[in-house]
Amino acid sequence: MIIDLIAGARPNFVKIASLIHAIQQDNASIEFRLIHTGQHYDKNLSESFFDQLQIPDPDKNLGVGSGTQAQQTANIMMRYEALLNENKPDLCVVVGDVTSSMACAISASKLGVKVAHVEAGIRSNDKSMPEEINRILIDSISDYYFTTSRNASGLLLKQGVSKENIFFVGNTMIDTLLKFQPKFRKPIIWKDMALSKNEYFVLTLHRPSNVDDPVKLKKLLELLNECARNLPVIFPAHPRIKKFLKEQNICLDNFKFTEPISYLEFNFLVANAKCVITDSGGITEETTVLNIPCITIRENTERPETVEIGTNVIVGTEEKKIRKAISTVFTNDWKTGQIPELWDGKSGERIIKILKDFNL
Repeated sequence: MIIDLIAGARPNFVKIASLIHAIQQDNASIEFRLIHTGQHYDKNLSESFFDQLQIPDPDKNLGVGSGTQAQQTANIMMRYEALLNENKPDLCVVVGDVTSSMACAISASKLGVKVAHVEAGIRSNDKSMPEEINRILIDSISDYYFTTSRNASGLLLKQGVSKENIFFVGNTMIDTLLKFQPKFRKPIIWKDMALSKNEYFVLTLHRPSNVDDPVKLKKLLELLNECARNLPVIFPAHPRIKKFLKEQNICLDNFKFTEPISYLEFNFLVANAKCVITDSGGITEETTVLNIPCITIRENTERPETVEIGTNVIVGTEEKKIRKAISTVFTNDWKTGQIPELWDGKSGERIIKILKDFNL
């Protein structure tokens, strides 16, 4: 069996790594092509990410680059379609909910290549998020569904997906986290900023709802700066955010801005932080497994298990809720989390075992 593994953004490679390791360890009768769409370009991704995750360089880089979502979608579809016309795999495996996953799933399905969706069935029920549209589209045309929770499997069943095509396997992102946890390493900023365990915050913000409105962004960052109580806030900020702060002459005394941080170093920071503040979904999964308090600056989540049994709390952008959550961190009254079912580091192995049984 020959499968295409599709990745276009950093979280995709973290999830795909688990599948590659499982194929290699099992000596499975599965050949794969690692397809990098080029949706995101990151120096840490291109120069060190593959080495850190112990995965091979991509077999093909579609090189789509930046652009609007429509432009990226069109370019990915056209370039992947051309690749498929040269050599079709037996199966196209897409992970998560980025534009690359959606676009490649459509191209594959239109050319009669079966599609498997890893991380199927999750929903935020918020269609203002581009990722939500992608999830719905991918699930609507997939042939096989690998889910991270029983809730996700249940949603697919309610939507008419055949039970025989749904497989509750756990979370491949957590596979990679657990595999490489012993190799987490201090970034240069640990020494340069004189950081110490449990004495700093980690912040990530990227969603348009948080960063595209200058007034809202300024208010949010100044609030977080105040609530940090003189502890450092480590923020790998996008260049446009740094530019905005400089232009507006906004002073954030507690903020420590960094360049993008590689996987092993970033997760070292997360694992030793007092708290993580984020609008990312994937990071809430990692903090739950690492048992680190996590505050989500969103109104909803597609990963409810991180809230229901994990360490994540959703506060939106309401000042009162943000203040209360951070205050709870300082009083050490944060809830004790549990690790969700099958988030045990073996999800990739389960997926590859299932794929081997497919008669494609």
